[in-house]
Amino acid sequence: MFVLHGSSRENGNTESIINLLLEGIEAERIYLREKNILPIVDKRHDPEGFPQRHDEYEEIAKKMLEHDTIVFATPLYWYGMSGTMKNFIDRWSESLRDPDLRFAERMKNKKMYVVIVGGDDPKRKALPLIMQFQYIFDFVGASFEDYIIGEGNKPGDIMTDHEALHKARFLNKVLKHKK
Repeated sequence: MFVLHGSSRENGNTESIINLLLEGIEAERIYLREKNILPIVDKRHDPEGFPQRHDEYEEIAKKMLEHDTIVFATPLYWYGMSGTMKNFIDRWSESLRDPDLRFAERMKNKKMYVVIVGGDDPKRKALPLIMQFQYIFDFVGASFEDYIIGEGNKPGDIMTDHEALHKARFLNKVLKHKK
């Protein structure tokens, strides 16, 4: 299992619910806040293609491709995914055009999960972000398995969202069973 943490806050609400979701499950975790991922320079239509970028994106993308199950964890920042998560996903445009990486072929049929935590009515206001992830996963042929939307603003608030905690425990059992 591979987890992409999109939060800028260490030990925040999103990370707390991920810890519950992954209890007893071996997972490789990447904290995007600790990585240098440059924004995309869109050269899809230029004959020379994308420029070589000197950051950590490609290393992370290659690690992600080694796993069958991927969890995207992000706070609800201004009603969307975090900027670090968005930069990472935007760079998939480069990977899709890299014949050596075989990104599209290797993303097909991966099992995707999404965890979102926000403080402003997230159970309703994060639904467009869930749809965005659905479209992203559809585009690369991955399977959107399930999601958790939790409510929490200040650190620790997520622990009072009993619905999100219940869903995390339930998905924990599902993921353990799929191992």
